[in-house]
Amino acid sequence: MQVKQIFVAGAGLMGAGIAQVCAQAGYEVRVRDLTEEITAQGLEAIRWSVGKLVEKGRVEGTVDEIMGRIKPATALAAAEEADFVFEAIIENLEAKRDLFAELDKICPAHTVLATNTSAIPVTDIAEATRRPAQVVGTHFFSPVPMMKAVEIVKGLATSNETMDIAAELCASLGKETIRVHRDVAGMVLNRINFPSTVEAIKLVEAGVASVEDIDKGMRLGFGRPMGPFETADMAGLEIGLNAMLTVYRETRDPKFHPPMLLQRKVKLGHLGRKTGIGWYKYDSNGKKLGPAD
Repeated sequence: MQVKQIFVAGAGLMGAGIAQVCAQAGYEVRVRDLTEEITAQGLEAIRWSVGKLVEKGRVEGTVDEIMGRIKPATALAAAEEADFVFEAIIENLEAKRDLFAELDKICPAHTVLATNTSAIPVTDIAEATRRPAQVVGTHFFSPVPMMKAVEIVKGLATSNETMDIAAELCASLGKETIRVHRDVAGMVLNRINFPSTVEAIKLVEAGVASVEDIDKGMRLGFGRPMGPFETADMAGLEIGLNAMLTVYRETRDPKFHPPMLLQRKVKLGHLGRKTGIGWYKYDSNGKKLGPAD
């Protein structure tokens, strides 16, 4: 199947990033969120990011050329001609199932439906559709324009053809794909990463080291572009919490259980850059000011 038109459900950090790399690769993209304001904010973030990459000579074409391939929408009907759908909404099973059930009714019979979930099993989402063979996981990493990895996740009913279509599309976006052959909560990379993040939070809880020093150590000692707390603030602490809980509920393995400090921060609304405070404090432009109290 040749992919020409792409629909992205969700104009937040991940959805905007996916829409951006699709447009940069030459695809026609419709990006949809619940309100015009949210969608406009997503497009503004894309324009800023594309502008930086064009300025540095990292992408071909002008900002206007790339942005011209992206059309905003608030109605799911905008997916009626899509060949491929990337879902990037909140990390909630029921919300994703509801969305996929609607997309299943709207999209053409050939359309592949892909979820960017970071932890929910693909099969649980595919059950809401009449095309489980055409539902696949495409787990991008943030920030999408910079991070090369994408996990291509096979649900219990996902066909090999769908896996190939998703892998080839993601490769055309400049990504390196990792195939996940069994549908487990957390896929591969988060199953490896979550225990280290849990341990990092526990070390802060115990007063062993500061948030800043742990982030610095992970950058300098392991070559990571960002430490675990910086990464969590960028993605949103509630995203990490929900993903950890998803893996823990499936495995009942204590190494995935989110520490109380993380749970309390989320309850307080300290979600990271989006709220101005998470593990660090931020100004109104999202610039880091220092560690949170």
